[in-house]
Amino acid sequence: MTQTDTVLIVGAGPTGLTTACTLLQHGVDARVIDRRNGPASEPKALILWSGALEVLRRIDVADSLEKRSLPLSGASYWSGGRRTGGVRFGALADTAFPRPLCVPQSVTEGVLYDRLLKLGGNVEWNTELAAARVTGSTASNVSVTLTVPGTGSPAPFSPRWLVGADGTHSTVRAAAGIAFEGSTYARDFLLGDGVFTGGLPEDEAQYHLTPEGVLVVVPLPGGGHRVFFDRDATGEVRPLSDEELQELLTARGPKGWKLESTWWRSTFRVHTKVAARFREGSVLLAGDAAHCHSPAGGQGLNTGVQDGFNLGWKLAAVINGADPALLDSYEAERRPAALRALRNSDRQTRLWMLRQGPKRVLRDTLLKVATATGALDRRIVPELAQLDPGLESSPAVPGELPKPAARGGRGGRGPSLLSPGVRLPDTPWQPLHGTDAASLHEFLATGRHTLLVLQGAGGPGTSGGPGNTGGPGTAGDDEGERTAAEAAELVARSTVRSQTDVLLLTDHRPRGGCDPSAPYARAVDIGRKLTELAGAGPLVVYVRPDGAVGAWSSHRDLSRLAAGVSVLGAAVESVA
Repeated sequence: MTQTDTVLIVGAGPTGLTTACTLLQHGVDARVIDRRNGPASEPKALILWSGALEVLRRIDVADSLEKRSLPLSGASYWSGGRRTGGVRFGALADTAFPRPLCVPQSVTEGVLYDRLLKLGGNVEWNTELAAARVTGSTASNVSVTLTVPGTGSPAPFSPRWLVGADGTHSTVRAAAGIAFEGSTYARDFLLGDGVFTGGLPEDEAQYHLTPEGVLVVVPLPGGGHRVFFDRDATGEVRPLSDEELQELLTARGPKGWKLESTWWRSTFRVHTKVAARFREGSVLLAGDAAHCHSPAGGQGLNTGVQDGFNLGWKLAAVINGADPALLDSYEAERRPAALRALRNSDRQTRLWMLRQGPKRVLRDTLLKVATATGALDRRIVPELAQLDPGLESSPAVPGELPKPAARGGRGGRGPSLLSPGVRLPDTPWQPLHGTDAASLHEFLATGRHTLLVLQGAGGPGTSGGPGNTGGPGTAGDDEGERTAAEAAELVARSTVRSQTDVLLLTDHRPRGGCDPSAPYARAVDIGRKLTELAGAGPLVVYVRPDGAVGAWSSHRDLSRLAAGVSVLGAAVESVA
């Protein structure tokens, strides 16, 4: 890759590493720098939720993280020494990760760094962005100066794209002149990881809400617990001693809890801020550089990981030849997601801070009622899990193509499953050719672009009944095969051909067998959840690397579909 095409990622935390790994999996190299001397050793953030875990599965690190994690069964809320409410984890549907995992951030970073190395990438440690100059919104508008160990002088560099994943005090954000809007809690937050005795929870998080402040307890993988407190802001930044932590634990926790020793302690202030923009020309912000949250609910790292994947595949597509306007959808999709996560964590934090009086009584009563009715499980867990991408208003999800006429047409087909931007539900299938995946989500777990050709039993030349098994040479089978072959030809002309899969999903096994030389995979939709959408003919669905519906079409001319999908548009131009 030439220097003008280079992506410079500043920051090798979870967000920067996710971005780099995603770029590499989509065929684009990146230069990653970090002023630290290596991956983090401090545990910092602990919780990985379902949405982030699905992203990490797409870059092939979820299995490694699961082996080093502690699955959490739920969370409970205590007030006045009594349990006032709780949520249970594990009931989330349509995901391989129905419950959150407790994994120290240092482990997450280490696993991501190993993956980066396996993909052929690297991190330039001890290298700092000394200065950056952004001259406008034109294509080549970035120049930076790096301090590189051993060179003796600053090194100038002009990347084509500059990604700021460099934290809340982002040099990249400041250089781009992007405001960081929000506020800071007038509280200090104190924590300690260590060994405790007295019967602390083994697989759930606990929130003890006292008039003096909150105590949060989280069990850690491999043993030990994290305790977390808040207090009036003092301006001190030193970590509390073990003795001071014990005093707080005694004052706010159940009788008999005792701190034996700690291996990490920290004191910090919490900000709730979001960048006014996530993009300024060739400069893009992600993770803590774009938004920072209260630690309540563990939203910060999870949101950053999803930023990195979203930005990575879009940036790779643009570098490979897709319409640069695709990058406009990054902010349109990720800034609202960051605001949702910020609101969720802020709401929880403010509930922690209720000290006395009617509001505290009302909070405890609402927690009891919401727990008894299941409302807390139904609302809080999906919000924290971040599985719903919320992409309905994104310019990168055009929906049905070509658009149906205002009157008549086929608008509204499968609205619950094929709404633009909706994450496709999982469906079991029987693989026949070109894939070993046993379900849709397993197939999509590679994080690639997908053209999904759906062919049900309602096509011409078939019986149309749900039990139809098809037959060799039926018109329905022929049309499905022909459409899948045309989709494969379209992909072969696209700029993302090496990162795109085509799969024909039917509701029956063809009697004539499968052609092993076909340029697409094939499977049988066991539950017919998706193939029933095909109606009288094949339906072609473009599924984004994040598993969301981008567009679909029942039109016989697939170029009409490709023309509306940025990553496939060049395939139309190549034969125009």
